[in-house]
Amino acid sequence: MGLYVTLAVVSLLMVTPFLWMIVTSLKTPQEIAAEHAGLLPAHWDFGNYADAFRAAPFGTYARNSFVIALSHTVLNVVFASMAGYALARIRFRGSEFLFYCFVAALMIPTYTKVLPEFLIVRFMPLAGGNDLFGQGGSGWLDTWWALIVPGAVTPFAVFLFRQFYLDLPVELEEAARLDGLGEFRIYARIMTPQVKPALMTVALLTFESSWNNFLWPLLVTRTDSLRVIQVGLSVFKTENGTQWQFLMAGTTLATLPMVLLFLLGQRYFVQGFAHTGLK
Repeated sequence: MGLYVTLAVVSLLMVTPFLWMIVTSLKTPQEIAAEHAGLLPAHWDFGNYADAFRAAPFGTYARNSFVIALSHTVLNVVFASMAGYALARIRFRGSEFLFYCFVAALMIPTYTKVLPEFLIVRFMPLAGGNDLFGQGGSGWLDTWWALIVPGAVTPFAVFLFRQFYLDLPVELEEAARLDGLGEFRIYARIMTPQVKPALMTVALLTFESSWNNFLWPLLVTRTDSLRVIQVGLSVFKTENGTQWQFLMAGTTLATLPMVLLFLLGQRYFVQGFAHTGLK
């Protein structure tokens, strides 16, 4: 009984910020500024959501975020699964060393990679007016290449796929080879369908990370046509103050897709992490 009470209290603490966000998005500016305002709004102002959409091109921001997140998800699932399969099932010289390099990459803090990645994008040869030595132009800055390529494959995804592929019985690929299948068809048709929890886990984590990314799109984009929804929320924070009702409305809309995705894929998500922990 004590365990359930503890879990209920912790769950309430976790969900409280989200409830505050939703309630604040439905309040008027006067209620938010009032010192003794109640927890619930006296007047439920659902018009804040429509006003937030009119204040900035959130349709464009949401489209950009979706395109980038979907691109990262597809690329990461495809290429990381290939790399994980190769490291787990194909023996070649240097495979162990290569795997340890991926593990070491997991230990590098994200923000220490921002500057090197920015310099690579800025001085990309023969792009954005740059010459062969990366000089004279802007490289990939303010382009889809800068938003998609740097986040295409993650070391964690490669590590996770390798753990799953290692657990599959060798008899599967031996039988496939006897039937005349090549290595790629064994990977695509025999092995990969057996690791659905890994596919869903990587897809969910990649989409979530890309959808919520703020710093990188802020650094590499200049125009509204390429801004993402997390950067677009900053329009409600000005020198004169923060429009909390619009900021919370926009944040609620930005959070909703991820909540729905995790509700739909939570079974595979839990299986994926449980399996990795057992390995």
